[in-house]
Amino acid sequence: MACDPDGDRIGIAVKDDRGEWILLNGNQTNIIFTWYIIQRRKALGLLKGNEYTGKTIVTSELIKDIAEKNGIPCYDVYTGFKWIADMIRKKGAEGYIGAGEESFGFMPGSFTRDKDAVSSTSLMAEIAAWAKDQGKTLFGILESIYAEYGFSQEKMVYIVRKGLTGAQEIKDMIEALGCGTKDNYKEDNLRHNTPKTINNSEIIIKKDYATLQEINLKTGETKTMDFPTTSDVLQFFLADGCKISVRPSGTEPKIKFYFEARATMKNVNDFHKAQAEALAKIDAMMADLKIN
Repeated sequence: MACDPDGDRIGIAVKDDRGEWILLNGNQTNIIFTWYIIQRRKALGLLKGNEYTGKTIVTSELIKDIAEKNGIPCYDVYTGFKWIADMIRKKGAEGYIGAGEESFGFMPGSFTRDKDAVSSTSLMAEIAAWAKDQGKTLFGILESIYAEYGFSQEKMVYIVRKGLTGAQEIKDMIEALGCGTKDNYKEDNLRHNTPKTINNSEIIIKKDYATLQEINLKTGETKTMDFPTTSDVLQFFLADGCKISVRPSGTEPKIKFYFEARATMKNVNDFHKAQAEALAKIDAMMADLKIN
C-alpha cells in the first residue's frame, strides 16, 4: 500500500491468482471498499436503514450495483470531493458509509470531507487482515465480487491540445467528439447528432450535463437530472452495459474519455476470460469513436 505525498490517494498492489504482482486501479479499490463496508456492517448488525454511499459520475457503475443490490442508495456526483462533501452536507453525515472516485480517492468517514488516503490505508489493512482470517486474498475477494455482481473493466484515455488554441480545440472536440481533423469533428458530432450504436450496441441513454438532460433514445423520454450546476460532460449508456464518459480536464489542456465495459463472469475462474472480453469491447468502442 502507498499514498501520494499529500496523503489523499491510495495505491494498492496485490498478488493475482497466478502469483504475479498487479496494481489495482482506482475503481477496483473503490469496489472492494464499498463491498466490504456494506458486508461487514450487515454481518455485525450495524445497518440502520438510513445508509447511503456515492461515487463520481465517471466512476464504475458496478459500485452502484453493489450498493443498490444490498438496499443502499448510491448517488452520483461530479468529479471532485467537494461534491461528495456537498452530498454529505445535504443528506446528513449519520447515514454516510463511504464514497470515492476512479482516480484512487476514497473517503471512508464523514469527518474529513475530502479524499483521505490515511483512513483508506487503515481500512484496506483491515480488509486484508479480514481476508486472511477467511483464508482469502484481496484479489480473491475482488474475483468473488465480480462473480456475484458482474465483471467491469475500465479504461481512461486522453487527448492533449496545448498552446493558445488548445482550450478552443478542446471545446470544439467535446462538441464533436471526433479525433481526426476538424472536418471530421463535424462528421462525428455526438452531442448534436448522436449515432444509434457504438460497437454495434444500441445507445439507450444519453446524459448531457451541460443541459442536465437525460434522454432515453429508444422512447424519447427526457428527464432533468438533479445536479447543483451544469458541467461540460457527456455520457452514453449502451444496451450491452457499457458506459462512455467524455469531459475536458479541469486542470490540464486535455479531453478525457472514460470507458467502462461489462462482461459475464459466472465464477471466479472466469476472471481472465471476462477481462479479455471487456478489453476487446473497449478497443472496439475506441475504434468506433476514432480514438487512437
